[in-house]
Amino acid sequence: MSPIGSELVHTPVQLYRYLLRSCRKLPSASMQQHYRHAIRQGFNSHSDEDDPERIRVIIHRSVSDAEWILHKYAKK
Repeated sequence: MSPIGSELVHTPVQLYRYLLRSCRKLPSASMQQHYRHAIRQGFNSHSDEDDPERIRVIIHRSVSDAEWILHKYAKK
């Protein structure tokens, strides 16, 4: 099951904005800051990707990882 809105993520910029918005759902400010930093680092490290298939794989994996993290902390 995909998070609401994830089916609208098709470009790296849309992914970046989606992930930053997802951070707001985390319970503590320190967690939010940690994951925002990780998102920015990941975005910067993959900014030179130009293969559409590789970008699609990165987007799919990032959305599923975000779902897992949100589900992990929602249980507590």
